[in-house]
Amino acid sequence: MKVSNETTEMETVMEEPKMSGNEVEQFLLNNTEFIVEHLKKHGTPTLIKKISDIKPSTPRKMPMFNTAPRNSITTSMFKRYVEGNLTRIKQERKNMTELKKMSEAELFTELIKDIATELDVNVLCHKILQNVNILTKSDRSSLFLVRGSKENRHLVSKLFDVTETSTLQESLHTEETEIKVPFGRGIAGYVAQAKDTVNITDAYEDPRFNNDIDKKTGYRTMSILCMPISNYEGEVIGVAQIINKAGNGIFTVEDERLFEKYLTFCGIGLTNAQLFEMSVMEYKRNQMLLNLARGVFTEQTNLDKLIKKIMLDAQGLLKCERCSVYLIDDSLEGDVVFSKAFDLYPRDGGNFHVPSAALLKTSRNAEIARHVVVAAVPLNIADITQENDYCKGSFDEDQNFKTKSVLCMPIYNSDKKIIGVTQLINKINGNPFNESDANTIEAFSIFTGLGIHNCQMYENACKLMAKQSVALEVLSYHATAQNDETEKLMTCDIPAAENLGLYTYEFNDLPMSEDETLKSTIAMFRDSNIIKNFRIPYDVICRWTCSVKKNYRPVTYHNWRHAFNVAQTMFTILYTGGLIPLFDDLEVFALLAGCLCHDLDHRGTNNAFQVKVESPLAMLYSTSVMEHHHFDHCIMILNSEGNNIFQSLSSEEYRKVIKMLEHAILSTDLALYFKKRGDFKKIVDEGEKEFQEPIKKDLLKAMMMTVCDVAAITKPWEVQYEVAHMVANEFFEQGDIEKTQLGEKPIAMMDRDKQDELPKMQVGFIDAICIPVYKMFAELNPGLEPMFVGVSNNRNNWQALAEDNERKINGNGQAKTTEKDKENEKEKDEIKEENDSPQTIKPPRTSKVKPDQPLTARKSSIKSKQITPQKKVAIKEPKGKTKICMLM
Repeated sequence: MKVSNETTEMETVMEEPKMSGNEVEQFLLNNTEFIVEHLKKHGTPTLIKKISDIKPSTPRKMPMFNTAPRNSITTSMFKRYVEGNLTRIKQERKNMTELKKMSEAELFTELIKDIATELDVNVLCHKILQNVNILTKSDRSSLFLVRGSKENRHLVSKLFDVTETSTLQESLHTEETEIKVPFGRGIAGYVAQAKDTVNITDAYEDPRFNNDIDKKTGYRTMSILCMPISNYEGEVIGVAQIINKAGNGIFTVEDERLFEKYLTFCGIGLTNAQLFEMSVMEYKRNQMLLNLARGVFTEQTNLDKLIKKIMLDAQGLLKCERCSVYLIDDSLEGDVVFSKAFDLYPRDGGNFHVPSAALLKTSRNAEIARHVVVAAVPLNIADITQENDYCKGSFDEDQNFKTKSVLCMPIYNSDKKIIGVTQLINKINGNPFNESDANTIEAFSIFTGLGIHNCQMYENACKLMAKQSVALEVLSYHATAQNDETEKLMTCDIPAAENLGLYTYEFNDLPMSEDETLKSTIAMFRDSNIIKNFRIPYDVICRWTCSVKKNYRPVTYHNWRHAFNVAQTMFTILYTGGLIPLFDDLEVFALLAGCLCHDLDHRGTNNAFQVKVESPLAMLYSTSVMEHHHFDHCIMILNSEGNNIFQSLSSEEYRKVIKMLEHAILSTDLALYFKKRGDFKKIVDEGEKEFQEPIKKDLLKAMMMTVCDVAAITKPWEVQYEVAHMVANEFFEQGDIEKTQLGEKPIAMMDRDKQDELPKMQVGFIDAICIPVYKMFAELNPGLEPMFVGVSNNRNNWQALAEDNERKINGNGQAKTTEKDKENEKEKDEIKEENDSPQTIKPPRTSKVKPDQPLTARKSSIKSKQITPQKKVAIKEPKGKTKICMLM
């Protein structure tokens, strides 16, 4: 049978499933010693050589949490102790008979063992007192510990009437049962204050002795030996006393020596145990505060919920009967007014109460909270019946609740401004709030303040977002063209683009009505096949066009007319200039739409002005302030109902066209033009004609936006002259604002007092910005040469006016005239007479001289016009002496 059993057991073992590869690997990872022992026993030289040649893998760096030297109490032990799960090492405690047989040295050895292993203050002190009883042959002993601040220190009975046979539970006094002894009162109080030993042979003969305990218990106290317990700094941390020497004797000098010697070790052990206890309490407090912080910053969406969570945490943290939080109404000035209050009374089923506004005015609790706000200091009232100076009224809002002690702490936000008050009432143990409680609630209030502030900020942000949503809805409604405007455009006959002159470089919109500009816009989209190719509903393209026009402000230059002219120029250079083969239909769509939207909601001031006055736009955008705003406004119109001209595009096409639209609008910032012009010139000089690379094509489109944006400089002289004065008018308006409202002197091109220098500034603008870019485009495609010719002719005309100005200034109006000047004098008089006629003011007509000839006599024939401002000009100093007037 035995053999059979063994066989069965072996078969059972053999039938067990084998370990998987992962299980083996895990076993080896957890048992590295096994690998070492196995290799020692079974490792062959070849195997050992192979292992030694293996380069160890670089382990992933982990936080070195445990690299610091550890104390004897490890982190895991400490954590188990905090959690109450520490399994004590059971040490054999000598019984009383054995202890009594020990010598003094042996008893001290037992004491040292206790000090080294015991960290619980109560257990340690109980052991110490029992050992003292044995050493001194006393009947019983007591231990008092020092509590309170330096100004108000007192003793509390920690262990009382410890005998050789009493248990810890029998002798231990809790906070509810402990006896408080002020310093200087009674025998123990005297010893604590005097730091001296007292040996009394007959307690009833000493006036310091209080026989109340004897009366209650029937015990007769005879002799008393009382000594202070000091820490390493010599401060008294407790008092120990032994009572009644065995055999009705008195305590001898030898007893004093033994007692003092024992209490020296007792002070060390007690100090260590107290420090450990304090570290445990601090750890628990920090954990509670961390949990609070985690909860506070988790609940950020609802202030009421956050306050309720804070109150529950506060009540649990300090074990108080009642907790209230008061929030200040910061919209009112003067007296402190609470906008809202929350009250938690656990005995009332843990329900939250929100006191009424009337109750907050009369409540004495609220009055104490107001005092804390005004004084801006915490308030700790140990006994409310003794503090009638703070407030008037009754605490008994709830007749079933009696206020005894109050701890009030102000709540600060991140700006160190008081936003509320936390108020705790009555500790559950009946004691007043102490300094530790005040420190805890102060730290607690820091997290509370941050949580409340963040929650209020979140609620304010939600309100602002709601207001913004309403504002955008209203703006969208009013920014969108009305149905009658859309229907009117839809029912109009739209002439062909060719009949409207939209393919010509000489196109002039000045004689056109507003309705004709709208028709011309639709004609460009129609004749470029954009409406058909992208299946744009006709009502949508008409509504969008009317909406774009509506969203231009009636400023002097950067208005709908300017946008329309820029779009017409783009249309011309694509089809007449011969650039259309370089682009697909979607790119043409984006370019035309970008031109029409590139100055949406322009305010008649430039980027520099927006930054100078720190406008909301400048706060929103760090660079290209107005251009970013134009693009955002464009998107707003597209998102308005019935205005999405890209609605039929696929998601990929929509993403591309929006990106191209943004690129086109931002490219109208001349600051970006200067950065890109050098790269574009390099490409043109290299003979690039195809522009297939995305980077090169983007660069071409950016330059095309600049070409179209300043294209008024290429128009026939009559058109250019009038537009230049519109631009100057807008500049001068900005200059007037800088003078009157900012108290600053504007730069020359924006100074109305220097309007006579306009011709000179126009020459500088043409030389610095226009000539280079139009020359590059003329080299790029011969079909674009008319623009270069136009800007060159206009430069000659402005140069003639500038020279005439210089001659008049230098010659005081009596400059020497040449034969050619005399020749032109007659024509000058004719032009002057025409300009002085009461008819509508027109730009000075050109003379019969060729464009490349200076118009030396023309300037004097131009009647000065009163100028009102609109477009921006920034003046920079070039390498020469000519200033540059830059259209922004």
